[in-house]
Amino acid sequence: MKKILTTLFMALGIYSLAQAQHKPKDEFGIGFGYNGAYLTADNSYQSTDAISGFNAQVYADHYFSRSWSLKVKVVYDQKGWANGYINTPTSTIDGVDFNLNYITVPVLANWHFGRTHNWYLDFGPYIGFLTSAHAAGYDLKDGFNSTDGGLAYGIGVKIPVSRKTKFFIEYDGQSSVVNVFNSGDVARNERFSFNVGLAF
Repeated sequence: MKKILTTLFMALGIYSLAQAQHKPKDEFGIGFGYNGAYLTADNSYQSTDAISGFNAQVYADHYFSRSWSLKVKVVYDQKGWANGYINTPTSTIDGVDFNLNYITVPVLANWHFGRTHNWYLDFGPYIGFLTSAHAAGYDLKDGFNSTDGGLAYGIGVKIPVSRKTKFFIEYDGQSSVVNVFNSGDVARNERFSFNVGLAF
């Protein structure tokens, strides 16, 4: 039994080492993309209209094997929702777009798959820090939670363009578990994006 276990562990060690040789130990990337964002009401299926925005990102990806890596991103993220309303001292303004800007930090487990392992699925938690909140010319930052957080997930593919550089295309999403407001109604950020960029 000991010989079998020893052989198994040796085989796993050799396999992991062999897998690691097929990928660089660390990879870095830059990218940008289109965001679609909206809010979902707590404990219901209701959601707001989506608003368009963009994101810009940098990331570092550390490979443990050919199939698994840990990716950390820093993202400028535009979120919010469309066709809302604001109550002012004199009137209600309808059809207002709410623009919420965040610095978001996802920490993602990456599974690389396919014949050349250029496809990937990623998933993990994220935390976001609100940098500004505007609607109809009003600064509304004080009315919103200063932090956001939840689950990030995505799928993408990397296409080699040179020996050390790859072009990537990806879809990713974020689902918050934090109330976007400081008080009152409970609603959570939802965001999907289509991104492109370069990995080195």
